[in-house]
Amino acid sequence: MRHILFFLSLWYERTKNNNKVMANLRFLKKEIDYRLEELVFDCDMTIYFRPDKEQEIFAIMQEGVELRNELYHKANNPVEPKNASLVRKYYAAFRNEMVEGYGKLFEKLSALHD
Repeated sequence: MRHILFFLSLWYERTKNNNKVMANLRFLKKEIDYRLEELVFDCDMTIYFRPDKEQEIFAIMQEGVELRNELYHKANNPVEPKNASLVRKYYAAFRNEMVEGYGKLFEKLSALHD
């Protein structure tokens, strides 16, 4: 159920305003961490219900942490920080990359329930 609600919220965000620019870098980092927390929580719940898939679940958690670290690095180092137009485009593409990256990890996790 949590996966469905999470994906519905992501879908709403993307369709509401696809090129939404983050208000500030602090909010962007909080969102990255929030998505990782949700992934880790869902992984913990999956381990509880499917202890036989523990190694696969830990691999997904590690991928989530690696993705978080990559996203933090990209968020802190935009291309052409002096050009406002390019920065807006960069963070719009960055947001889409973040949503797709975590979305793929949630899909992998959901596939383990079958």
